[in-house]
Order: sequence, then structure tokens, then C-alpha cells
Amino acid sequence: MNTPKRTIWFPAKTYGYGWAPPVCWQGWVVIGVYVALLVTGAIWLLSKNAVESFVAYALGMSLALVVVCWLKGEKPAWRWGRRVDHRSGIGKIEKRE
Repeated sequence: MNTPKRTIWFPAKTYGYGWAPPVCWQGWVVIGVYVALLVTGAIWLLSKNAVESFVAYALGMSLALVVVCWLKGEKPAWRWGRRVDHRSGIGKIEKRE
């Protein structure tokens, strides 16, 4: 039985740990909603001088974004860019699964 291919919204970064910018419209929608909710929360909570509440809100929103990236992105791991074939000395780009 064929299983449907998993669509990646957030590819892994080439260097370092984490995710790169989205590669499909769904990922961009997630980023747009995150920014819109963060700005709305900042305007609403900071106008009431509720700095602690805004920090908690921003941390919660950021945690939710990380969960979405974890579920819809490539597996995070430390990456150091190109792999080099030491026999030929030619750089090869890591294949993303």
C-alpha cells in the first residue's frame, strides 16, 4: 500500500539548527498568522502596560510556531552546509528527504 508523501512546509537550514523560510503557501500562512497575532497581542497588552502578560503571550505564540514547524518541517539536526566527497574533492549538496 502506498503511503502519501509528506509535504514539507519548513525545510531544514543548510547551516546550523532549525528551519529555513517556508517553501509553500501553507508555511507562509502560518508565519503571517503568527506575526499578525503577535502584533495584535503587542498592541492590546502593551497598551494596558501588561508587559509580563505580553512576554508570556509571545512565548506561548512562539512555542506554538515551533510545534507547527516540528510537525510540518524536516527533522531538525545540526547541519554544516555542503558535504565534500573527499575522494574527488567535489562538494555535494546534502539531499533532503
